[in-house]
Amino acid sequence: MELDIAIDGWPDGTDWDRLAEQAHAATAQVEPALSNPRLTASLLFTSDEEVHVLNREWRGKDKPTNVLSFPMLERDDLLALVPDGPPEMLGDLALAYGTCAREADEKGVSLQDHAAHLIVHGLLHLAGHDHVDSDEQAEAMEALEIAALAKLDIADPYGDRN
Repeated sequence: MELDIAIDGWPDGTDWDRLAEQAHAATAQVEPALSNPRLTASLLFTSDEEVHVLNREWRGKDKPTNVLSFPMLERDDLLALVPDGPPEMLGDLALAYGTCAREADEKGVSLQDHAAHLIVHGLLHLAGHDHVDSDEQAEAMEALEIAALAKLDIADPYGDRN
């Protein structure tokens, strides 16, 4: 999968492109559908204000959030996608700097680790996973997140629940 990454308003000193590529590689190891070479996705590192506008316009929620995902393929279509052929847009992700930074601070983790977690989370949404309809669905998605993050040497972000 190819990521089209744009960075606006995130702090210098971190290679956000590299972090996103590593997060994708780890996620593709636990969700093989994301390794299809035909797939493309956009990832926007942006401000709370921009994510707030997107959240209000597309989800009807008048507030910023940490990550938004806009899938463009149904899960069945993703799973049926053969490796040969023209590029296929999986979807778009947007990460809000202010919210991500605040959450990282509240959790006592680095901004880089939290951003990697949110990229993994967003990519899994693009791949058709969700966590809102049932506890089983949430547990399955969290297990994939934990497995992908372990490949990046990032601690289980849900470890405080047990």
